[in-house]
Amino acid sequence: MEPTLREDCDRIVSESIAAVLPDRAVVRALQSVSLTGRIRLISVGKAAWQMANAACGCLGTRIERGVVVTKYGHVRGPLSRCECFEAGHPIPDENGVLATQAALDAVRGLTADDTVLFLLSGGGSALFEKPLLPLEQLRDVTEQLLRRGADIGEINTVRKRFSAVKGGRFAQQCAPARLLTIALSDVLDDAPDQIASGPTCADPTTSTQAVAIAAKYTLTLTDKAEELLRLETPKRLPDSMFLTTGSVRELCAAAMDAAARAGYIPFLLTDRLCCEAREAGRMLAVILRTHALDGKNLAFIAGGETVVHVTGQGKGGRNQELALAAADGLDGLSHAAVFSIGSDGTDGPTDAAGGFADGDTLTRLRSAGLTLSDVLADNDAYHALKKTDGLIMTGPTGTNVNDVAVALIRASSSAAER
Repeated sequence: MEPTLREDCDRIVSESIAAVLPDRAVVRALQSVSLTGRIRLISVGKAAWQMANAACGCLGTRIERGVVVTKYGHVRGPLSRCECFEAGHPIPDENGVLATQAALDAVRGLTADDTVLFLLSGGGSALFEKPLLPLEQLRDVTEQLLRRGADIGEINTVRKRFSAVKGGRFAQQCAPARLLTIALSDVLDDAPDQIASGPTCADPTTSTQAVAIAAKYTLTLTDKAEELLRLETPKRLPDSMFLTTGSVRELCAAAMDAAARAGYIPFLLTDRLCCEAREAGRMLAVILRTHALDGKNLAFIAGGETVVHVTGQGKGGRNQELALAAADGLDGLSHAAVFSIGSDGTDGPTDAAGGFADGDTLTRLRSAGLTLSDVLADNDAYHALKKTDGLIMTGPTGTNVNDVAVALIRASSSAAER
């Protein structure tokens, strides 16, 4: 019996995530370098536990002390010689501040013969924080940027100015020890200074840019915040090495391979998707309409990170909104579907990895007494998809290499659907 489109979706999601887990990548990276002296391990981000676990398995007792800082629900058990902390994301909280202080304490007293191994993944901007402002003010600025649709680069440029660890400032705290960073990239172009706001990278962004971003989004700032925006970050960091071990390109390649194994001809549309989530969903639905009569099983893949301008009070994430926005274009189109996931398994402030929509989603939505336009206006994709069996639930995956959206269409689509 032929699998359903949802079954194909779940298979592609599962196989894609499995292919980009960081374990082997971290081990490969460690085998390519020489670590000297005492080793202090600091692992930060949504994939922090998984990356630290791989490093512990590789280095064993050579790790003298470690600190792991990750999102709530992402610690999978104790790690030898490591303290594990869970903290708030995407809005930083007190637990993140306490965990960051533990990391700063762990890298004190080292010599030039010692090594700090810093494992980094997306989400670190919120999780790894020692604010130069009261935490409530930092949360407020972050929320303003998120709600007004700032992209991740803009958000990080501003947040670096308000932090004692971002924008290369943590690297300064590790001196005189050697510093090796191994990172999973969740940003376009894999720019090291943008991954988790670059705590171990010289910062190419400027205070002038930060001030311009604050003006662009009409941020409400205190006098202290405006003063900090004008302070420069480190521009040169000696004895610091940075290795990137995974990225959205690998996630897209994994999705293409999984789609091919499921019987589809895969096409990569882009690995730099960076538009409004609902516009991306509508675009993918239109692409499927265009190919409805091709008589082939096709899969169109787009990786990157969309944005949502929040106008409502609902619950959801960018991947759920992308999938739901495709529902109108898919309406009545049998054997076609659009789905989108965050590779870390948590889309926005929800427990879903993303969303799924097909040609029947709009009908099911109407049967639940909902209209698509109202749901999107309220940014309530989570509850709408829950009522249409469109939520994709993976739980925390242990990796974080951005998002991937997939549009599927099967050869059995009929000409009447045109």
